[in-house]
Amino acid sequence: MALSSAAAKLEEKIGHGDNATTIQDVTNPDRDPAYASSADKMKALVWQGKNKVEVVEVSKPAIIEDTDVILKITGSTVCGSDLHLLHGSVVEMQTGDILGHEFCGVVDEVGSKISKVKKGDRVVASFQIACGSCHYCDQKLSSQCEKTNSNTIENAMYGGRTAGMFGYSHFTGGFAGGQAEYTRVPYGDVNLLKLPDDVPDEKGLFLSDVIATSWNCVVDTGVTKGSIVAVWGAGPIGQMAAEFAFLNGASRVIVIDCNWRLDYVKSKYPNVETVDFSQLKGPKGVVTKLKEMTDGRGPDVALECVAGEYPKGWLHTIEIAAGLETDTSEILNEMIESVKNYGRVGVTGVYVGYTNHFNIGSIMERGIRFIGNGQAPVHLYWEDLLKRIQKGEIDPLKMVTHRVRMEDLDKVYYKFDKKEDGMQKVYVQTRFSAPPCAGSPALTTY
Repeated sequence: MALSSAAAKLEEKIGHGDNATTIQDVTNPDRDPAYASSADKMKALVWQGKNKVEVVEVSKPAIIEDTDVILKITGSTVCGSDLHLLHGSVVEMQTGDILGHEFCGVVDEVGSKISKVKKGDRVVASFQIACGSCHYCDQKLSSQCEKTNSNTIENAMYGGRTAGMFGYSHFTGGFAGGQAEYTRVPYGDVNLLKLPDDVPDEKGLFLSDVIATSWNCVVDTGVTKGSIVAVWGAGPIGQMAAEFAFLNGASRVIVIDCNWRLDYVKSKYPNVETVDFSQLKGPKGVVTKLKEMTDGRGPDVALECVAGEYPKGWLHTIEIAAGLETDTSEILNEMIESVKNYGRVGVTGVYVGYTNHFNIGSIMERGIRFIGNGQAPVHLYWEDLLKRIQKGEIDPLKMVTHRVRMEDLDKVYYKFDKKEDGMQKVYVQTRFSAPPCAGSPALTTY
């Protein structure tokens, strides 16, 4: 979650948030009793300040709660939202915090109250940490768990809290992440899903976030049979959202972005139409183009898969830099103005605070359904999505362009940030990883 200077000012007024109420954890191994007391060492990617991450040796985690599980990590990845951490735009990041919210592995140790997994099981972890018993967890709306994130800043900004997240600062509960060789998983019976033998790690890993997030984006915004869908962003989330839109009956899918990523999506999904916004003139270029492509009315559904951190014009660049807003409204306004009357707009890209120049009038006057998709409730979907992977309906490897080593992960971050090497989604192997499955990219070393 990206928070810039406006949120930092709010932090000063409110004070530092406390960490999880019932489970001790912080992202920094030097401060976490589960890590700091261990004499055993491991490699992990840690945040070292703005625009700097580094693979270092830290203490291995240990069980501190009877519902804990220690995972031996066999696979992780880099998400576009990790770049908000790299850029230092997240409040309550601390030097030495272990990053990574998407990972899978083999169960190495279990607490005394763990009953659903055992040592040696292959599992994937949900990126959000749910208690399994609160009001929202009872409905499998795990992203809104009431017990795993007691951060006061988030509560003050949003009027409520969301679940804790792995490797995503103390703003989301302060949990050490999975871009490491071992990770402690609180409430292991709740937050781990067993992977069957016919689903390799290279596919099962992505049930932790990107697959569930893309699926939620599509179904929560109401893509149905015959829908014309426009997707902003040709990264992994946008790519999977395009695939899932067709899977849910869309008649057309149009992806908006620029550069080589449009070519990549087109190569994987020839039936996807593309719009290169960099080739359009004027502030309404995207809106005009989409109207032209849809008989003047616009798409039925617009899906935001980019994020609010990246302004396109000078006005929002200045306002974000000056702390006058945390997020740009440019893409949101394009979506609102592009869809047909009574169309639907879903926001999955990360927006974390406040924005200016937002076209609320168009929403009201034209009956636009504006939907915050939230952090996807992984637990609601992942069992069904796992079955779809087993049946071959979903192939996560379509979005994976690189296989890399844990030891090179800091370099991978910088290349991912710069959109170099045609990098989309990566699979990060560790010394514990199984040999590559069929279809996995060849190993790239940096």
